[in-house]
Amino acid sequence: MTAFLNSAAPGSATVQGRRAAAWLAVACLIATGATGWSAFAHAQPARGKAGAKAPPVYASYTTRAGDTLYDIAARYMADPADWALLSRLNHVPAPRRMPAGIVLRLPAARLRQDRDTARVVATSGPVEHAFGSNPYLPLKTGATLAEGDRLRTGANGFATLELPDGSHVTIAQNGELDIERLRHVTLTGVADRIFELRRGEVESQVTHATRRDDRFQIRSPSVVAGVRGTRFRVGYDGSTQTTAVAVLDGAVGVDPATRRGLSAVPAPGIPLQESEQLIEAKSGNVTRTGNAIGRPVGLLAAPALVRPARVQDGKSVAFDVDPAERAVGYRLQISHDADQLDLVRDLRVSEPHADFGDLPDGTYFVRVASTDSNGLDGLPKVYAFERRQLGLDASAARRAGSRDYAFRWFVSPSDVPTRFRFMLATTADLSHPVVDRTDLPGGELVISDLPPGVYYWTIVAEQFDHGRFYEKSSPVRSFTLSR
Repeated sequence: MTAFLNSAAPGSATVQGRRAAAWLAVACLIATGATGWSAFAHAQPARGKAGAKAPPVYASYTTRAGDTLYDIAARYMADPADWALLSRLNHVPAPRRMPAGIVLRLPAARLRQDRDTARVVATSGPVEHAFGSNPYLPLKTGATLAEGDRLRTGANGFATLELPDGSHVTIAQNGELDIERLRHVTLTGVADRIFELRRGEVESQVTHATRRDDRFQIRSPSVVAGVRGTRFRVGYDGSTQTTAVAVLDGAVGVDPATRRGLSAVPAPGIPLQESEQLIEAKSGNVTRTGNAIGRPVGLLAAPALVRPARVQDGKSVAFDVDPAERAVGYRLQISHDADQLDLVRDLRVSEPHADFGDLPDGTYFVRVASTDSNGLDGLPKVYAFERRQLGLDASAARRAGSRDYAFRWFVSPSDVPTRFRFMLATTADLSHPVVDRTDLPGGELVISDLPPGVYYWTIVAEQFDHGRFYEKSSPVRSFTLSR
């Protein structure tokens, strides 16, 4: 403060006159009234000429009774010593106290930024993280990550991060993602979130931005994909050096990637329409590194599954897809939740059949999408299904020296009360059974005095567990009974 005061006594008319003049100099600012980025002109163009220096951008702050420039700089500027910058910029001396209602300009480039954290809300399979150049360590649900953290996933490895505004970022299997920026401006609350996708795919569900300058970007070696609230996927294939962007909801601005650092990416506040390519909902594009941004193409409609609601009670979980026009393949993903935040499986197939192998019993959701000739996955459809293994093995043998046949069967799990139904017929469709025994308690049945002929049979296991009815049939088998 002494740099702006002379040797006159604090209460003298000279000092009081200088202070009055200072407040008069800033009084014209009070009419702008609001605190926030928009209180002063943004002045920053979306795309300037090459080499052109962008005009400065300012935020505003309306003083509260008792504020000093020292306090304001300490709370909201990158360096507490920036009080001198504020004094020069606003033509205000540095008195000990200011009255309420004075609107000050604060240079946006010098505003203080606070670091945020992301919470890991779901992990499955091999997932690791590292900070900076430190070695990778296993990542568990409930951990917190910050700017500078790196993530990588292995086969059937998935992780979902939740950001402070409720947005979610899911890293698919065999992927690498770096958190480049995760912070907010202390004064305005403007959020800056930038992720670097090095390989694999990331799906983002971004809460709609509440401030003009909120920024959310996924960067790959090919493109920068920026949004203000949407659900979209970005996948980078290092073998072909291509990036695929698919927009499910909202819109995504896509610009060429740059290796000149974060300062070269599209700045906060630039409308998506100013991007080199605007990808709207139900569209996507594919861009090769170093080439022009790919043109938008429509995403294929969601295909349907055949009998999606049936209980998955076999040794493996499998689905059949109703073949879709123009699809060259299909992608199926299994998750614990309908929003696909807690993924456990991800499978691409070229034929309309997908076999995931074994899964623990439980309730799941499967999401299916068609893949087009550009390699873009289309719009998805989600189905709920139940996985409950119910094994049933059956055998039959003729008793020696007789025409009796003994049928035996075994069920697993065996700790659940089970009743059985036995059916025997002379036709493979079992439409007119010769024997139809229901509510059998045991695992063996002997049929005597059968006339010669060809027979077909099956065993049906019935269980009632936790309020639900389950049924499993053995394959229809046959035997020939001669004279």
